[in-house]
Amino acid sequence: MPLSNGHIVAGDPNWWKQAVVYQIYPRSFADANGDGIGDLKGITSRIPYLKDLGVDAIWLSPFYPSPLKDGGYDVSDYRDVDPRIGTLEDFEEMTSACKDANIKVIIDIVPNHCSDEHPWFQDALNSLPGSKERGRFHFRDGLGPDKSQPPADWMATFGGPMWTPTGKNDGQFYLHMYDAAQPDLNWSNPEVREDFLKTFRFWGDRGVSGFRIDVATGNMKDLSDLTIPWDELKQRRANKSKPGNEHIDHPLFDRDENFELYRTWRQVFNEYDPPLTAVAEAFVSPSRKRHYASPEGLGQVFSFDILLSNFDIKNYQQSIERQIKEAKEDKSSTTWVFSNHDMIRHHTRYGLPDIDPSNLFTFRKGFLKFLETDGKEPAVDWPTGLRRGRAATLMILALPGSTYIYQGEELGLPEAAAIPEDQLQDPYFFRHGRSDKGRDGCRVPIPWTKTGVNFGFGSGKPAHLPQPQDFGEFSVEAELPDPSSTLNMYRKALSLRRDLQTKEEMSWFDHGLGNQVLAFERPNGWLTMINGGKTCVPLPKGEVLLSSADLDDEDLPGETTVWIKRS
Repeated sequence: MPLSNGHIVAGDPNWWKQAVVYQIYPRSFADANGDGIGDLKGITSRIPYLKDLGVDAIWLSPFYPSPLKDGGYDVSDYRDVDPRIGTLEDFEEMTSACKDANIKVIIDIVPNHCSDEHPWFQDALNSLPGSKERGRFHFRDGLGPDKSQPPADWMATFGGPMWTPTGKNDGQFYLHMYDAAQPDLNWSNPEVREDFLKTFRFWGDRGVSGFRIDVATGNMKDLSDLTIPWDELKQRRANKSKPGNEHIDHPLFDRDENFELYRTWRQVFNEYDPPLTAVAEAFVSPSRKRHYASPEGLGQVFSFDILLSNFDIKNYQQSIERQIKEAKEDKSSTTWVFSNHDMIRHHTRYGLPDIDPSNLFTFRKGFLKFLETDGKEPAVDWPTGLRRGRAATLMILALPGSTYIYQGEELGLPEAAAIPEDQLQDPYFFRHGRSDKGRDGCRVPIPWTKTGVNFGFGSGKPAHLPQPQDFGEFSVEAELPDPSSTLNMYRKALSLRRDLQTKEEMSWFDHGLGNQVLAFERPNGWLTMINGGKTCVPLPKGEVLLSSADLDDEDLPGETTVWIKRS
């Protein structure tokens, strides 16, 4: 008989559609051996905490061997564990402990690029132009009489040219959409395709339930025309992401050939019982999302609409309606997320002035001054940020679909903005003229104890990224005894969610309270209401199950969400 964890059943092929998934950045979760870097044994030691929290699955950011030029997203071996993080035996011990706790395991797969220390790329550098070794990547001759100029003027996401010379005096350059230490793989090469199928089976055989696919829009490329100017490519991508412009061709981004590739992956995923899941990281227009979320493809795609929203009731409603409509059309499920390893923590974001949420790139740029000034300008209104963050979280946890939680957000952790420059690790910082401090602030190790070495993250060397002095206030030890803490709000919400979320249906509730309030009903008489304004509004009749802030007699205060059981 399959084990049950509330609405999630171990043998259910659709378990992921309503799951709460907890993202772990392994190097910053728990350090068991005291070397300053989180590890698999540390994760295993905290599985009782995750079980008590009430999550259905964990998603591990890369834990593979890596030179760490991009936080582990530069992989040098896809079928092993970084010795600094553990061993394959440690991984199997972790998955076994998760299975005992009825927690599934999802792992990151980084298929667009590997590390420049990957044996394949080293073989390519030491081989001749036109060799099969170079055919696994994208090598092209340089321009000019001595072939010393890049074959195109394209720019990498992390800054600098997208084409880097081999350094072998052979007149060739290789393509990398991100850092020069992350050469792009050639997915038109059958050997590359076959090797990744081996990787999926390797981890599937070790108990993994699914994969998060990094840069799912980027694998297939058409490099037949390198004369397209970079400014035009940028504009094409911006236009292609807007509804109605999906037909626009882009040589690097969101190509139809990706969907044929993912159908071959799905065949491997379906070899397992239940089938392995996959969720795509894909910043694309709605009509393109359905191809990534197709049941014949990856099955699910991240939607970042609500993450890119300010604390705004109108935007929330539009995003919810759009995402649920898309999920029904795609025969998939919605994904709700506010924080992850690439984004400033949402409890801090909500305490800053509103910024342009039109796309991910303008959204990030809106926080540049905040990061450059170590979090001093503009000043964070922390009580407002925490209040809004709790209210928004309680809203998405009540919605149909899966919710992704980033480690530490259940503690209400703020962004660690004041990391000294000599301790920064993110390539964003180094390749953007040392002006963009990047993503390290959300990757700082989380606190477990109020005091002590590394606030309980590890008892030996200093943590690989420095923790703010006030992190103890947000620790598990500090919050567990406090019934009003953010941690206990998450714990109660996830417990109630299991009993309340039996079906995927929802309907808007006609509250008659104006446009500062959003309310919706779920099966079993579960009503969720969020007051996005500053003034109180009357509470509907019913039993109050949970609220994101203290209620005021029979009123719902501003910037507060409540769950009510109606008879």
